[in-house]
Amino acid sequence: MPERGPLTGRHCVVDVLSAEHADGLWRTVGRGNPDSAWTYSAFGPFDRTTAGRTSFRSYLDALIALPDAQARVILSAQHAPVGVACFLRLDAGNGSAEVGHVMYSTALQRTTAGTEAMYLLAGHAFTLGYRRYEWKCDALNEPSRRTAHRLGFTYEGRFRQAAIYKGRSRDTDWFSITDDEWADLAPAYRAWLDPANFVAARQRRPLAAFLRDARPT
Repeated sequence: MPERGPLTGRHCVVDVLSAEHADGLWRTVGRGNPDSAWTYSAFGPFDRTTAGRTSFRSYLDALIALPDAQARVILSAQHAPVGVACFLRLDAGNGSAEVGHVMYSTALQRTTAGTEAMYLLAGHAFTLGYRRYEWKCDALNEPSRRTAHRLGFTYEGRFRQAAIYKGRSRDTDWFSITDDEWADLAPAYRAWLDPANFVAARQRRPLAAFLRDARPT
């Protein structure tokens, strides 16, 4: 299992999700996100009511209780809880892990901290000796597909009619990064995150450029 201590970056901290984060996440993720953010999640959306808050707490409890998994909270530089993500399908015997149930608040979306959180999680998995790191999403979830490509995952294929949720059938797209690929991608992430790549919080070069240069020809 991943170590339970925090993963600390320049822009965020990724820590183990616990009940103490519930109130902050309700404000930023539960009450703060639009209903559309939950379209491709098995959970939500949540009413901005006491009942909705209770349901949101049950959602966090469900993430914490997932088998063969570890739920994580993403904290801003000011230590405010602004997102969640989970290590899923942890298979130490075969060296395979997945990142999933990713839900960012609007304050975390399209930020350096949001990308750094994904870097910290992937780096931790590979440091522990995992050989394969997976990303899966509903085939209709184009933002998630774009994010997987942007983060350096390789598209592997589509599992048709893989699941049923919220009353409809889901085709699931699979993406992955392998350990030998990460050896090339990790330095590219670090180069992108280097403060020299930013001026007034704006990037000089996009992550895609660094990852493209890192991939062997």
